[in-house]
Amino acid sequence: MVHHILHYFFDYLSCLQILAASEHTPEFALRRFELALLSYLGYGVDFLHCAGSGEPVSDTMTYRYREEKGFIGSLVVDQLSFTGKQLKALASREFPDADTLKAAKRFTRLALKPYLGGKPLKSRELFRQFTYSPVVQNKQS
Repeated sequence: MVHHILHYFFDYLSCLQILAASEHTPEFALRRFELALLSYLGYGVDFLHCAGSGEPVSDTMTYRYREEKGFIGSLVVDQLSFTGKQLKALASREFPDADTLKAAKRFTRLALKPYLGGKPLKSRELFRQFTYSPVVQNKQS
């Protein structure tokens, strides 16, 4: 138990350090932290195998997310569906493009929703406290 808590805090610290050092969007760090949080909560979704068949996911196939079950092959493309390529990126916590980063955000929102009791996730607001924000001063004439 202590081992898991230490890993959680190291991930939290790592996220804060990335946010503090970055001049870019915090999305990458936030998604990695949220995926780690899900893991520490005991939500161990398998991104690499179809929950219906047990087969490895295929890059070109579409999978639909089923709460507490995982990803099942689907022909439907909507907010609950992800490509196999996106699932593999989520498994490795790598987000090579904007589309994959958006998929990570969609997934973390869906997966964390049952644990939030209907409240919105406020990762961005939390981490905004720790990032540098230049103050614009008004020059008076």
